[in-house]
Amino acid sequence: MCRKSEAMGRRRVEIKRIENKSSRQVTFCKRRNGLMEKARQLSILCGSSVALFIVSSTGKLYNSSSGDSMAKIISRFKIQQADDPETLDLEDKTQDYLSHKELLEIVQSKIEEAKGDNVSIESLISMEEQLKSALSVIRARKTELLMELVKNLQDKVGKLKKILETGDERAVMSPENSSGHSPPETLPLLK
Repeated sequence: MCRKSEAMGRRRVEIKRIENKSSRQVTFCKRRNGLMEKARQLSILCGSSVALFIVSSTGKLYNSSSGDSMAKIISRFKIQQADDPETLDLEDKTQDYLSHKELLEIVQSKIEEAKGDNVSIESLISMEEQLKSALSVIRARKTELLMELVKNLQDKVGKLKKILETGDERAVMSPENSSGHSPPETLPLLK
C-alpha cells in the first residue's frame, strides 16, 4: 500500500529552461512566491534576517526581507564586505590581473609547451588560477553593467508611467522628450 501512495505523489521535474513562454511565467511566479515564503519561514524559525532579490527575465526586480528591514540587512552586508580582506572593489581586483590579450598569449604558449610535454604542473595551476580570476572579474563587471541597465530601464519605465498617468501624451511624443534636445526655434515670418 505504501508503494501506491508513493506513485501518486509528485513527479520529479527536470530542471531545464521551460520553452513555453506562458508556462515559464506561471512557474516563475509560483516558484518566486514559494521562495519568498521559504525565506520568511527561515527568518521566523531561526530568528535570522533574510534579504532576497530576484530579477525576472524581463528585468523586473522583486525583493523581500524578513527579520530586519531591507536597509538594515544591506548596511550590515556592506559593513561585513568592507571588513572582509578577500573582498575588494572591482578596480582593485582588475589591477592585479592580466589583460584578455595577455591571457590568450599565455594560454597559447602553454598549449605549445604541452605539445612538447615540457609543461610543469605548477605553471598549469598558475594559469588556471589566472583564468579563474579573470573570469571572476569579467562576471563581476557583467553583473555591474546589468544592474546599471536594469536601474536605467526601471527609471525609464517609472517616467513613462508618470507621463501616462497624467494623460499628457504630447510629452511622450514631443521631440524634446525623445532626443533630450529642445526643438529648433523657427524664424518669424517677414511681413
